[in-house]
Amino acid sequence: MKAETKRYFAFSALALILLWLISCSGKPGAVKPDPETARTEKEEPALNEKMLSLVVPAENDGLHLGSGFKVSLAAIKAGVLPDSSGIYYDGIHAGTLKGNQLEFTISHSLITRTGRKALKISVFKSGRQVQTLTRTLVVYSDVPPGRNGYRVIKSYPHDRDAFTQGLVYENGFLYEGTGQSTRSYLRKVVPETGQVVNQLDLDPQFFGEGIAIYGDRIYQLTWQSQVGFVYEKSNFRQVNKIYYQTEGWGITTIGNRLVMSDGTNILYYMDPESFSVVSTLEVYDNKAKVEKLNELEYINGEIWANIWQTDLIARIDPSSGKVIAYIDLAGILKDPHTDTKEDVLNGIAWDKPGNRIFITGKNWPLIFEIKLTE
Repeated sequence: MKAETKRYFAFSALALILLWLISCSGKPGAVKPDPETARTEKEEPALNEKMLSLVVPAENDGLHLGSGFKVSLAAIKAGVLPDSSGIYYDGIHAGTLKGNQLEFTISHSLITRTGRKALKISVFKSGRQVQTLTRTLVVYSDVPPGRNGYRVIKSYPHDRDAFTQGLVYENGFLYEGTGQSTRSYLRKVVPETGQVVNQLDLDPQFFGEGIAIYGDRIYQLTWQSQVGFVYEKSNFRQVNKIYYQTEGWGITTIGNRLVMSDGTNILYYMDPESFSVVSTLEVYDNKAKVEKLNELEYINGEIWANIWQTDLIARIDPSSGKVIAYIDLAGILKDPHTDTKEDVLNGIAWDKPGNRIFITGKNWPLIFEIKLTE
């Protein structure tokens, strides 16, 4: 290559380098940002920008079934408003506020179940969610619970050593699950005589709890082991184990679901096959949550629940969670050898074809057939 050609290529390369340096330095030839684009990006709200405050309702405000309530918002900065705000009650989209709309009324038709409910407001600006506001509300029953007494129709013998945790009636027999460490069992009993037709003792490590019949199976819970057992109803042969994440107290059957209590005010609707939680129901009367729900029985469209360490049975609406009435069974066991403060009322069974209700208690000498009185 000739010397002139070499000098030409060297000069061209140097010129390109200088041109690149000048363009990157912001001097003549540099690319300038578009001022309109820069302004738009600067004004675009941050993802966590706080635009609104939630004035009403307050945290843990109470309301009652079937009554709507007002949601009131306020702008944090004067004149700075979102494009829209989505209102959600208990996971259901209740409505949307646009622009300067800052008030909304939740319809009474959405307030259908008692318990703790979530209110959420999702705030949007420029197509993005920039803020979330939340409140926890408490829904109470809309009516004061009634009060039922009882009339004893008949009494039947009961084993004093049976620490009753669950009681079920079917086809002329009572099925009973008992508790206590090292002496928990499942029994099939003739009500009229107390004769034990079949008995299965639990492993001593398990403290037995409630029982329920579902089809040709019997389900039995245990207290704190978070495991239960499934048996063939005909012979008590164990066919499965079930597992749950809370304590096991009472259990009953409603349609194609099992319903379990854990000593709180919460009832768990369970899938019988997987024993997974399908839904929950929080039980309240018109003033407070109703805790210590224990043995359960489904009777004439209601869930009846012994309230542990009391003489009361709560009659619960399974669709809303409200307490319809309390049954006061104080004084039903007139036995000087039984301390009903220690050996408490626990055990409810329903003979649906015969419309008979049976109740008993832990280590009681009798089972009672009762009728309710107003």
